[in-house]
Amino acid sequence: MQWLARLPGNRKVTGLNFTPMNCPWGMIVKNMSFKVGQTLTLVGTAKPEASHFAVNIGDETDITIHMNPRFDHEGDQNTVVCNSCQGGSWCEEQRETCFPFQQGEEFKISITFNPSDFLVSFTDGSSFSFPNRMEKDKYSVINVDGDARITGIEIK
Repeated sequence: MQWLARLPGNRKVTGLNFTPMNCPWGMIVKNMSFKVGQTLTLVGTAKPEASHFAVNIGDETDITIHMNPRFDHEGDQNTVVCNSCQGGSWCEEQRETCFPFQQGEEFKISITFNPSDFLVSFTDGSSFSFPNRMEKDKYSVINVDGDARITGIEIK
């Protein structure tokens, strides 16, 4: 098991540019290597009064998967909204009804990178897939923003 970043407490960052969670734009990890066949696992806690948070994976200019769990945000309740942003334009949203998140509680998200899609799985056994719209075989940036605190990141 290789931990690329562990936060906060025993912070360990290896070969990555890392921006801590207390900055206004959340957490950003750059120069990572998330490739086809690998699984990215995020562990964190939703804030007690969370309305939403977002996990973005992509490169320096585009987001291939924007996963946005919404407790109560922009008219959505207990919904995961996914999308991609290419060339500065958002694509078609995909809404998922599986919602294992609880305000103030720890969560674990596993994202398995397949050639044509991402399989997103949660600890309660629910999952969904989202297409790899950019069709690349490697991504270098992850950003987590909003009402969550990330405590661990693993790529395996």
